[in-house]
Amino acid sequence: MIELLPFALFAFVASITPGPTNVLVLSHSVRFGVMGALPIVLGGCAGAALVVLAVGLGVGDAMASHTTLHKAMKGLGVLWLGYLAWQMYSRPETEDVSGQSAAPRMGFWAAAGLQLINPKAWMMAVAVISVFARPGAQRWHDVALLSLVFFVISLPCLCTWALLGGGAATLLGSRTRRVRVNRSLAVLLLLSALATLLP
Repeated sequence: MIELLPFALFAFVASITPGPTNVLVLSHSVRFGVMGALPIVLGGCAGAALVVLAVGLGVGDAMASHTTLHKAMKGLGVLWLGYLAWQMYSRPETEDVSGQSAAPRMGFWAAAGLQLINPKAWMMAVAVISVFARPGAQRWHDVALLSLVFFVISLPCLCTWALLGGGAATLLGSRTRRVRVNRSLAVLLLLSALATLLP
């Protein structure tokens, strides 16, 4: 058996620490509540697990040998995160008749797709497979197990961020404060996107 405890600790740290997906979950739960952020939570976890699986099946080797592909994915990731940051910052916090935010929401597929073009997710997956997957006949079993365990561990981590956002929305109360928090989160998201361009 592969050593799951060290991997579980790695997956926990990778999932709970702030990153683009965590910021998006926090922002959506401030605006739409915990249930409104659930599609991003599920999509982000599924996308990250899929990246681990893809790297384990050999896609990571192909990316490592094609620097142009890696640069293109990084560029797409930065553009997509920049677009999301702009949407979070520029859209007015309009409310519908029930008092819920009427701003556009990010869904499951968009969150999953974000992981597929997120260079940080690919680097994490390469580290996971190279450190925790055994070579030889056990490799495919290990890759599938690592993907599943990563999904199971990242799910409560992102749910924690959703709960933090839901609690923050209650504390913030007024629309003006929510707008300020979301604009601050948009700036953080943009900075995290630009940070991926650093050598």
